[in-house]
Amino acid sequence: MTLKSDGSSEIGSPEGDLDLSSSSPTGAAPSIGNPATGNPATGNPATGGPAVRTFDKPNLQLRDPDPYAFANRIRRLTIIACVMACLAIAPFLSQTLSYQIARGQLLAKFDVADQRFVDAAPAVQAMESFQQVSQLVCMKVGPSVVSVYPRNARAGRRGLQGQGSGFIVDSAGYVITNFHVVQNATQLTVQFANGETSDAAIIGADPETDLALLQVDSVDLPAISWGKSEELEQGDVVWAVGSPFGLQSSATFGVVSAKSRRAGSGATDSLYQEFLQTDAAVNPGNSGGPLVNLSGQVVGVNTAIMGDSYRGVSFAIPSDLAKEKYEVLRERRFIERGFLGIEPRLPEEALRRRYGLEVGEGVWVFACTDDSPATYAGMQSGDVILKWNDQQATDPTLLSRTIAATPIGSTAKVVIRRLENGKPIDKTIDVRVGRKAIAEPRAPR
Repeated sequence: MTLKSDGSSEIGSPEGDLDLSSSSPTGAAPSIGNPATGNPATGNPATGGPAVRTFDKPNLQLRDPDPYAFANRIRRLTIIACVMACLAIAPFLSQTLSYQIARGQLLAKFDVADQRFVDAAPAVQAMESFQQVSQLVCMKVGPSVVSVYPRNARAGRRGLQGQGSGFIVDSAGYVITNFHVVQNATQLTVQFANGETSDAAIIGADPETDLALLQVDSVDLPAISWGKSEELEQGDVVWAVGSPFGLQSSATFGVVSAKSRRAGSGATDSLYQEFLQTDAAVNPGNSGGPLVNLSGQVVGVNTAIMGDSYRGVSFAIPSDLAKEKYEVLRERRFIERGFLGIEPRLPEEALRRRYGLEVGEGVWVFACTDDSPATYAGMQSGDVILKWNDQQATDPTLLSRTIAATPIGSTAKVVIRRLENGKPIDKTIDVRVGRKAIAEPRAPR
């Protein structure tokens, strides 16, 4: 407040005089519009004080609501709910669909197979016929097959020395088996197909062909019938019956893989026979059991396998040879063979060139036994036998069988080729055939 010269006072601003000229373009006191009338406000009539600035109230008006907002919200919630539901049931739908697809495929395969069975009715009938034949073969052969249990008293508590098979060849109680099954036995027990057992004795044996003839105490036994192994052809169906691993009266079938397998096959070492090769499952314990044809006739004696267990390669003694040896063993108890006393081998290529031999010509004498018919006749190691009694020598096995079949004590003319001063020279010598030493079979006590 300032004091004028006329004694009046004036109210002013603490920071100086209030300049209102900028508030009004006309220099009048500023005022704020009356919100009620829209006119400028005047000074306070009660106090005469300065004018007070006022503000208009904001014009707050609610907008009209969107008529589609609620529907859009419902639509969004519905979509979200559907997506969540689909995610929840998707695994179940996937499993159901996969199951239906797999089931459809199986049903399709079933329908196709069923139709093919109808189309293949002749083949099915043929297989059923073969199945019936197989059953008949087993029914016919089974009662004639036995299990052979050798024992050795010197083995102590472990007296059981393995187990093999055999088959009855005569109702009087004669049984054929392998020699290697019974060779060390001091006691033999034979078990028949019906479970009954009987003691057995060795009537005769031939180690060279791995055959043994037994006789049991029982009589009126079902004897198996002989077939002809010579009539077999490669691919013919055969059955091997025996007691593999002690499982009595087991039967397997296969085909004749080959005929005339000789020494050096990997499982046999006899120079006096040839073998039938089959793929019928033969395992330890089958040795001595019969190999039979479609008619249930014996065409072989199972005797060897390739390796320690079945590998699809097994060997059997041909029935023609087995029957021949059986008849001799039953009469004489042993087999006599002509003896020369050499170790025969096939000549190799280098040896053939030195001796001037063709392929398949001659048998090389690898060694001569001391005090044998060969050494007495002047034969030497390194000689090549070209002929035996006018029969060409082409193979060690065939030559050994020829010598064995030569009568003991007879004289054979042998053509040999020998190197003298590096040159091959042919000679003819006379050989007196000897008797091969035979081990008499021991009858088990």
